[in-house]
Amino acid sequence: MSQPQTTDPITLYRLQACPFCERVVRRLQELDVEYESRFIEPLHSERTVVKRVSGKRTVPAIDDPNTGVTMSESANIVEYLDGTYGEGAA
Repeated sequence: MSQPQTTDPITLYRLQACPFCERVVRRLQELDVEYESRFIEPLHSERTVVKRVSGKRTVPAIDDPNTGVTMSESANIVEYLDGTYGEGAA
C-alpha cells in the first residue's frame, strides 16, 4: 500500500483509560502520524457518533481522511497504520 500524499490528521475515537485505545495512540506516536482524539461516551448505547463512522459502537475507531478508511478494533488499526504509514509503506 502506498503512503498517502496528504497528511490530514486521523480522527481517533477513544475512551479515557482504555488499554486498546492506548495501543493505537502509541502506534500513531511511534509512526509520527498526526491525529486528533475524540473522547466518546463510556456508555455503549450512547456511542452513536462511532456507529455513524465505523458501523460499530466499539472503540478504538479511526477515520483516515487521507485514504478514506474507517475501521475499529485495535489490532486491525495497528496493522493498517503499519502498512499505510510505517516503513513498509511505499
